[in-house]
Amino acid sequence: MTLALDAAALPADAVEVGRIADAWGIKGWFKVLPYSASAEALFSCKRWFLQPAEKGAKTFSGTVLLKIKEAKEHAQTVVAWAEDVPDRNAAELLKGARIFVPRSSFPTPEPDEYYWVDLIGLDVFNREGVALGVVQELLHTGPQTVLVLAYQEDGKAKERMIPFVGVYIDQVNVSARRIDVDWQADY
Repeated sequence: MTLALDAAALPADAVEVGRIADAWGIKGWFKVLPYSASAEALFSCKRWFLQPAEKGAKTFSGTVLLKIKEAKEHAQTVVAWAEDVPDRNAAELLKGARIFVPRSSFPTPEPDEYYWVDLIGLDVFNREGVALGVVQELLHTGPQTVLVLAYQEDGKAKERMIPFVGVYIDQVNVSARRIDVDWQADY
């Protein structure tokens, strides 16, 4: 069996938000493993762009467009149903596919809330104006999120971690690509 999905160009602002885990039920629904604790980007966008799994069976190639009819939370995961996925056999062909959505389709965050993808690449400075590094990734450690910064010292690449909590974060300015913190370089 093959899927009749339309080939598509990946949007310039595409963000990988999850992957398809497996078929769910018999009517073409499938389970999704979101990369975020909040799957709002999956729920707000009805056009998902898929690319084949990096490992394992590849049942399609290139980038394809999946038109979502419904996506919802179910038992601490996400399940979805799409046009052109008529039954369980078709849904099984999507297993492992990487899901991308345009960043422009994300819901607008509340004040003082940020999407992790918007923080990656921002320069971080302390109150004295000392550059502490560039945000490379964020880690969720349970009680808090931690900024992981990359910086150079004596010609060597190093990492610095700063808790992303109000007591240390003075200001986030996504448009200026900058985060100001109450943190010292020798912490």
